[in-house]
Amino acid sequence: MEVAANCSLRVKRPLLDPRFEGYKLSLEPLPCYQLELDAAVAEVKLRDDQYTLEHMHAFGMYNYLHCDSWYQDSVYYVDNLGRIMNLTVMLDTALGKPREVFRLPTDLIAYDDRLCASIHFTSSTWVTLSDGTGRLYLIGTGERGNSASEKWEIMFNEELGNPFIIIHSISLLKAEEHSIATLLLRIEREELDMKGSGFYVSLEWVTINKKNKDKKYVITKRNILHGKSVPHYAAIEPDGNGLMIVSYKSFTFVQVGQNLEESKDEDMSEKIKEPLYYWQQTEDDLTVTVSLPEDCTKEDIQIQFLPDHVNVVLKGQRFLEGNLYSSIDHESSTWIIKENNSLEISLIKKNEGLTWPELVVGDKQGEFIRDSAQCAAIAERLMHLTSDELNPNPDKGKPPCNAQELEECDIFFEESSSLCRFDGSTLKTTHVVNLGSNQYLFSVIVDPKEMPCFCLRHDVDALLWQPHSSNQDDMWEHIATFNALGYVQASKRDKKFFACAPNYSYAALCECLRRVFIYRQPTPMSTVLYNRKEGRQVGQVAKQQVASLETSDPILGFQATNERLFVLTTKNLFLIKVNTEN
Repeated sequence: MEVAANCSLRVKRPLLDPRFEGYKLSLEPLPCYQLELDAAVAEVKLRDDQYTLEHMHAFGMYNYLHCDSWYQDSVYYVDNLGRIMNLTVMLDTALGKPREVFRLPTDLIAYDDRLCASIHFTSSTWVTLSDGTGRLYLIGTGERGNSASEKWEIMFNEELGNPFIIIHSISLLKAEEHSIATLLLRIEREELDMKGSGFYVSLEWVTINKKNKDKKYVITKRNILHGKSVPHYAAIEPDGNGLMIVSYKSFTFVQVGQNLEESKDEDMSEKIKEPLYYWQQTEDDLTVTVSLPEDCTKEDIQIQFLPDHVNVVLKGQRFLEGNLYSSIDHESSTWIIKENNSLEISLIKKNEGLTWPELVVGDKQGEFIRDSAQCAAIAERLMHLTSDELNPNPDKGKPPCNAQELEECDIFFEESSSLCRFDGSTLKTTHVVNLGSNQYLFSVIVDPKEMPCFCLRHDVDALLWQPHSSNQDDMWEHIATFNALGYVQASKRDKKFFACAPNYSYAALCECLRRVFIYRQPTPMSTVLYNRKEGRQVGQVAKQQVASLETSDPILGFQATNERLFVLTTKNLFLIKVNTEN
């Protein structure tokens, strides 16, 4: 049995700046241009039955402005007349009106349960489109940058069930075969009464294929993943051989046609009130106790120990399987059947003294039992961190830690995210990165032929990572750093969208209303500036700029290019000139 590799993200130290002194507010004016839209943006507000946090993440915070990464400074949106409108900027001082490039054949107003229409620019000549009613369109556009050859034509359209949004797509040309793979997101209601919100997240990986001898495109593959949280990031690899997902809750593939059975199995496991197993630990080992069925014999038990993995099978049924929190000495680990018809598994820790907060990563079916001696020892070790007074002796060698000293932006979610890579053939997880406190910030397309990059908070900085699916040993490359931006963005409590320029020259975020914040990379000073505290000359400065839009409408879309920021509201499209062309 193949086990998913536990990986880590390797930070490139030369890309970090430990002497970064912060952003300096610049009052230099930013050129801002405003275009009034002929028709309002086709915003779809959440219905009363879309009340969960997942609905808000997926649909309530949806970015209605789409950037065509294959062509510089070209953005699209869908208006309430069902038109896909495009604005391509050549010269800021000679802006034209957004032009219609395609009109949805569906009367959107007739559908009460529709979602927002979504677009993804699959290649320089192909676009995938959803009208929000559950219908997928595959459109051949010709060369979109050339007005003479650009013509949007429907090459495929089919009803695919419940409404969805498109989150990624790729185009593949192999020999005489053209295929397009797309990733669709739905939030579905649980058929059975379960704990939690009553909804689950469904990701459908659809492959549409056409061979030269065939006249039309047909669906050749549909794979579905289920999870309990909306993924922060999900993308198909450029060669179509895998899928990467960043999410709080893990995703697993389910077989088409057997979704209800899978849900039922999950349901039964969650409804069991008694833990499936109990576990204890000392500084050297862990003991797992399982109550066996009455007719269970030694031959019915199969246990496999690996350095970072355990697999327990009882009577042909998988009982416990997954990645362990830390490594074990798998050759010294044992199991035995006790007299009270219970199974006792002994795991020897490789890292002695390390306290495990969980046995199997992500598994909630067991219960940890801590004895009184362990509780007393832990309390004694933590005694110096507690006090009845607020910081009674700040000069003491080990000053107490008070929660009042923690800033809100230093507090992370209790549940950490993970980055998983799934193999497209086996549908199994091949690589897992536990992101811990590395909070996900945003994604950006640096090279449209590669997978989108994702930005994570590392300490106070924001680090940009480029996935390379072809490099199995070092699959994620650290390509850029935005100094202190992880800390700065955490203080913006009203932020809605986050982005950066594909050339990393700046990062930007906008609030729900009006304000846009721009954080530039450090640049050399044109004048001499000294740091008075350290008595040294400052060589470069990172500027922060703030733009305030002249509108009271909420911001619905936000995109960044190397030169400009595009901000979409219900009735207007704003352009902010950030960089001049080199």
